[in-house]
Amino acid sequence: MKARTRAAATLLTPFFVLFTAVMLIPIGYAVWLSLFTEQQSGLGFGGSETVFTGLGNYTAALGDRVFRDGFLVLLGYCVFYIPLMVGGALALALLLDSALARAKRFFQLALFLPHAVPGIIAAMIWLYLYTPGLSPVVSAMHSGGIGFDFFSPSGALPSIVNIALWEWLGYNMVIFYAALQAIDRSVLEAATVDGAGGWRTAFSIKLPLIRASVLMVVLFTIIGSLQLFTEPLILNTGSGSAVSSSWTPNMYAYTAAFSRNDFGLAAAASVLLALTAALLSFVVTRLTGRKGKNA
Repeated sequence: MKARTRAAATLLTPFFVLFTAVMLIPIGYAVWLSLFTEQQSGLGFGGSETVFTGLGNYTAALGDRVFRDGFLVLLGYCVFYIPLMVGGALALALLLDSALARAKRFFQLALFLPHAVPGIIAAMIWLYLYTPGLSPVVSAMHSGGIGFDFFSPSGALPSIVNIALWEWLGYNMVIFYAALQAIDRSVLEAATVDGAGGWRTAFSIKLPLIRASVLMVVLFTIIGSLQLFTEPLILNTGSGSAVSSSWTPNMYAYTAAFSRNDFGLAAAASVLLALTAALLSFVVTRLTGRKGKNA
C-alpha cells in the first residue's frame, strides 16, 4: 500500500508543480495586485506610490458602465454562438457518422484545418474579407444588391460569431465524431432491425449515448466565450468599426493595463471575469448533473 502511495505521489507531483506554477501562483498574484493602486504623490512631481485600496478596484470596475456593458456583449455573443456551434458541430458529426457519408477522412481533415490556423491570423484574414474596397466577398455582395456593413453596431457581433464558428466548428465536430464512433455498433444494428430510421436513430439513440461529450463541449464553449478577446481586438482596427477598445471584459482589462497603466483595475476586472466563469461552470455542471440523475 505504501509503495502504491509513493508511486502515485511520484506520478502526480509533476502535475501539481506545473499546476501551481502556471495556475495558482498567477491567480494569487492577480488577486494581490487587484488590492493595490498607483497614486501620484505630493503635487504630482514626486512620482507615484503603490497604495492599498482593498476592494476599491473591484467597486471601480463594477461601477464602470463600460465594463458592465462588456458582459452584455458576451451574453449576446453566447446566445448566438453556443447554439450555432454545438448544433452545427453535432450536425456535421452525425452526417459524417451516417452510412451515407463518403470520403469521411477528407471531410474530417477539411473541417478541422481552420482550427489549425492561429486565432490572430484567422481574425486578420476575416478583417480583410470584411473590409469594403478590399474584400471580394463584399464586392460580390454589393454586386448582388446585398448591402451589409460587417463593422456596424448591428453587424459587428455576427461578424465575430462567424469568425469563431470558422475556427472552432471543426474542432468540436471531431470530438462529437469520436464519441459517435465509440458507440457499440450492435446497439445501432438492433435499432435498425427494430425499424428505426436514420432520424430516429440519431436523436433517440446516438445523441443520448454521447450526452457526456455534448455537455463537455457546452461547458468548454461557455468558458471560451467569456474569454473573447482576439477576434474583436483585430476587428477594432477596421474602418468605422463599432468594436471599441473595451468591447468585452477581457479587452477592458487589456486596455486598463496597457493603455492606462492601471494594473490594479485590470487585475480586478480579470478576477471578476474568472469568478463569473467559475460560477457559470458550477451552475452548468450542477444542472446537467441533476438532469443526468433524473434521466
